[in-house]
Amino acid sequence: MEEVLERQEREIRERKRRRAASKRAQRDLDQQLVMAVAMLDKENQSCHGSHEGRAPNVDRHSHSWGKNLMEDYFIPTSLYSDGDYGNQKGQKSIILEAVAGFNIWVWHAFFGVAGSQNDLNILGQSPVFNDVLRGEAPKITYKVNNTIYQTGYYLADGIYPRWTTFVKSLPHPRTQKQKLFATYQEGYRKDVERCFGILQARWAIIRVAARMYDDEGDYGNQKGQKSIILEAVAGFNIWVWHAFFGVAGSQNDLNILGQSPVFNDVLRGEAPKITYKVNNTIYQTGYYLADGIYPRWTTFVKSLPHPRTQKQKLFATYQEGYKKDVERCFGTLQARYAIIRGAARMFDEEVLRSIMMTCIILHNMIVEDEYDYEAKEVYEPDPMNTALTRIYEKPIGPNGGPVEHEPLVRDGIFMNRMINRYMEMQSSYIHEHRQVDLMEHL
Repeated sequence: MEEVLERQEREIRERKRRRAASKRAQRDLDQQLVMAVAMLDKENQSCHGSHEGRAPNVDRHSHSWGKNLMEDYFIPTSLYSDGDYGNQKGQKSIILEAVAGFNIWVWHAFFGVAGSQNDLNILGQSPVFNDVLRGEAPKITYKVNNTIYQTGYYLADGIYPRWTTFVKSLPHPRTQKQKLFATYQEGYRKDVERCFGILQARWAIIRVAARMYDDEGDYGNQKGQKSIILEAVAGFNIWVWHAFFGVAGSQNDLNILGQSPVFNDVLRGEAPKITYKVNNTIYQTGYYLADGIYPRWTTFVKSLPHPRTQKQKLFATYQEGYKKDVERCFGTLQARYAIIRGAARMFDEEVLRSIMMTCIILHNMIVEDEYDYEAKEVYEPDPMNTALTRIYEKPIGPNGGPVEHEPLVRDGIFMNRMINRYMEMQSSYIHEHRQVDLMEHL
């Protein structure tokens, strides 16, 4: 345990060192832009003058936007107060600045400005023209009305300044040419609005309210609380056979299953070989009891959502009853260890994983010591490599040694075996056929 903690401390120090080096490099880059920005501000002030009663400027640290969202918004001493979020409708929001083409391809995106600010405030913080100021913008040349231009431009509305990089519409067109120009300019400028509409139509996650997201992942659950999920497989005696910890709390069981290594041994062909007979049908694959959201795979046996016949009701009762074992396991873990029952107390994710796995190991030791097994105790010459451990960790061959599996190669015949195992694991036919056999067996 001490070695794990030392390794975690070294990793934390290394991350801090890299973060400090990145900030130093960003400060050096900002100093190169200070002169250009200062000259631009001076020119604007000389043209428009100052306003009495204007609020003092706040250092917004635009170079670190997207990296320090938690420090900027979600802590008591955050840079921006709650009032900064309110938009014109009184709703709290964060603004997305985007540049889109006629085919709604997004060329530039800048996210993180409080919803109370207007387009000019966002432009002052946006990095959209950083390449222009550094002289790294693409070189282009085009000719309009016998005049050659060498700077690109964006279509913008009336609130934006009259810069070389913008082409604005005419607020009050009078002549026929001015009206035609305004019609074309405003028509093409709608591309970015179409882009926003398509983004919201395609992904509901950006259409609804933000559910306490942060910059390192979405850990907010359905109750709005930050959490990390534990996936576990437990037996009838609440012994934990498999544990996978670290997925953000907002994800559902299918998302967790896609990241979990629970079936890695099955795909590699290293799973224990078992054979059993149900309703005169022989099966050679194990299974887990799962609920309705899980897919109809060979490795799952699910309950019936709407049982009708007596056999279906009996099967659903037994299946859901035995499926409660894993919930009893979670309850027992939280009752035994207060450190996983309460708040995380600002622990690092690796530290939380070590705490969770330590509690599970201690839990299994208690279950093994307290459970009244019917089998007689057998003398084990090697306590660190018992028969029980060999079954759990690696299959044993008939000669008493570990089973040597054939390697998997990406472009060889062995890769095809892994694909075949994957297709067999996802067979819905075996899932439904075994479900019917189990109902008849009861």
